[in-house]
Amino acid sequence: MLIDFVPTVSGVSLAEAPGFLKAPGGAPANVAIAVTRLGGRAAFVGKLGDDEFGRMLAGILEQNGVAVDGVLFDQGARTALAFVTLRADGEREFISAHLKAMEVAKAAGALLSYDPNLRLPLWPSAEEARKQILSIWDQAEVIKVSDDELEFLTGSDKIDDESALSLWHPNLKLLLVTLGEKGCRYYTKSFRGSVDGFHVKTVDTTGAGDSFMVLFCAKW
Repeated sequence: MLIDFVPTVSGVSLAEAPGFLKAPGGAPANVAIAVTRLGGRAAFVGKLGDDEFGRMLAGILEQNGVAVDGVLFDQGARTALAFVTLRADGEREFISAHLKAMEVAKAAGALLSYDPNLRLPLWPSAEEARKQILSIWDQAEVIKVSDDELEFLTGSDKIDDESALSLWHPNLKLLLVTLGEKGCRYYTKSFRGSVDGFHVKTVDTTGAGDSFMVLFCAKW
């Protein structure tokens, strides 16, 4: 989890922004909270900085019905802060024991879904990001990638079936490719298809992929 600082005005640089609003963020937390709001059950397992922001984030999880028994506070770490810039069209730009957990979840009969949630500035290099993302690829039963992530992982600038299916592995049950305003494509072992997007006035796309995964996980 982290704290997003979102400018009060879009279409300007961080230096030009007159002010920022703080908001709880982080894809796993976004998904967990939204699942509980849709009537499901969710828990957050992870580590937060032992500071005011960390305690605030844990409190927000708990207030929204997310179990926080697995949350640890680290006195040697500070809660991450991310400054988000909004382009004029609403698109966002970020500056800024998984294997054991998967093993325990699988043993408990949980469905393992994977959203790489690629943030290249957080990695030492693009090569390292690709290597680490793919290192646990074949453990997931459901995978969701964006069109940008598909290009990054395959090295191809083509967003088509051939490119998507190059990421398929034998243990996979469903592969989802989100296409922004164009909707999404889906692939299973026996069929594939696409769903058109809804036409809405875009204000801020931050968390759009999280919301997509929320509805999928809550209704699976």
